[in-house]
Amino acid sequence: MAEALRSAARAPGRPSGARRPAPRPAAGGALPLSAPALVLLLLFVILPTLAVFGLSLTDYQLGDDALVFVGLDNYRDLLGDAGFRGSLRNTMVYAALVTPASVLIGLGLALLIEAETRGRALFRTLFFLPVVSLIVAMATVWQYLLHPTIGPVDQLLRLVGLPGPNWLGSSDTVLASLALIGVWQSVGYNMVLFLAGLTAIPRDLYAAAAVDGAASGWQRFRLVTWPMLGPTTLFVVTISIINAVKVFETVQTLTEGGPNRASEVLLFTIYREGFVYLRVGAASAMTVVFLLLLVGLMLLQYRIQDRRTHYA
Repeated sequence: MAEALRSAARAPGRPSGARRPAPRPAAGGALPLSAPALVLLLLFVILPTLAVFGLSLTDYQLGDDALVFVGLDNYRDLLGDAGFRGSLRNTMVYAALVTPASVLIGLGLALLIEAETRGRALFRTLFFLPVVSLIVAMATVWQYLLHPTIGPVDQLLRLVGLPGPNWLGSSDTVLASLALIGVWQSVGYNMVLFLAGLTAIPRDLYAAAAVDGAASGWQRFRLVTWPMLGPTTLFVVTISIINAVKVFETVQTLTEGGPNRASEVLLFTIYREGFVYLRVGAASAMTVVFLLLLVGLMLLQYRIQDRRTHYA
């Protein structure tokens, strides 16, 4: 009988001399730690987003004492607004030009710097310089470089007998010129992200690929580097799309949407509608459309690319 009582007193399935597991921390302890971040998220993200959506359903103008609920009238007006459709088209074209170019050039520079043992820190700093520079200051420099009469770019073209276009003053070339500046701004950041991804690839994989017959650099890149860079590439493409769609400073500084609204992008249209014409209700409706467009692009890109991404 005594032996049975001793057996019953023991925990089932646990030896008599086994140590008890450490007590788990209380689940409620996570809430006080995350409360500051949750409060900031609520104050600066969730509530402003809800406020923008609410204002998009009104005819509110900045400075008015009252606002009138108009429902979806602002959204219906956007469908018939040629200027809004033009700015939306310009934004999509700009993103389509900047995103693939900045990703590919950033990857190429990262591969070159990773392969070079001498001067790696110097080149990394030089290519990353546009990221930490003031955008307005750099836009002013580009305005001088692309000036049709005194700009060095057109002067070099004239030396070789080519007519230099009016880069920022012509409707045919202004968007491509802004995209060129956007690529220059984004390449350094993408390069650093790819360098981090290249550093994380185990060197043993390259040795194993060489044993299996991958002798050339292209074969090693195709069989090892590119698959292992899948998560990094997914992140870089996502960030590049977001940054391209959010372009504003260079347009405001260099062209102000001109000439003939050929460089007017969506954020500039929202800014002009809300802070120049003071039509906050219409600007809020444009902002909601902008957010939905951005989320839709992210989900589409993530859905397509994540299927081909290899996570180590």
